[in-house]
Amino acid sequence: MRGDRVEIVIDAGGEVRTYEIVATRNGRRVEIATGRGVVTVTEVTRSGTPVRTARFMASRILALVEHPAADQNIAREVIEPRPIRSSG
Repeated sequence: MRGDRVEIVIDAGGEVRTYEIVATRNGRRVEIATGRGVVTVTEVTRSGTPVRTARFMASRILALVEHPAADQNIAREVIEPRPIRSSG
């Protein structure tokens, strides 16, 4: 879904680097695969064709955070505070 993104934080030997893979168009999604010590993050189309791929050594990953795109109506309900009613 457009807006999905994955944030990857890497230990780059003395410094920390952050990478971000984002589903940039409608119908695209971000997939994560792990195997043989390598984590692969891929932006794919509806038909499954890879558009962009990033590979990282699993031993160097400090954090891998998925940020799903939120529906605006649902996000508004969760974020907006509700008024507090006094009982007095």
